[in-house]
Amino acid sequence: QCLLSGSWRGDTGCRMVVSTLDKDSRFSGSYLPGTATGDSEILTSPLEGSQQDAGLVPQPIFSFTVHWQLQETAQTTVFLGQCYVDTKGEEILHALWLLREATESPTEDWKATR
Repeated sequence: QCLLSGSWRGDTGCRMVVSTLDKDSRFSGSYLPGTATGDSEILTSPLEGSQQDAGLVPQPIFSFTVHWQLQETAQTTVFLGQCYVDTKGEEILHALWLLREATESPTEDWKATR
């Protein structure tokens, strides 16, 4: 069974700490991007999310949002993925993400999401 709560490290060096899931399968925690971002001004940022009931689905789908703690700009990233248990019994997260940056006007909207 895959348990999302705990400490995680990504391939790019990012670190995520997830609190214990509450009775509604919601969680909070913190996220620090890895060195691959090249942005040294990003601080540890809060995250909030939820996952499917691991009692019903052994390898649950999860999602969470990070509102970045930045000085100059507003950015939010959403992650959507699944928690797997590999053949060695290790838990692995696979996720996709979208980053949204605030823009000054609707004409700049096209470049706001990566």
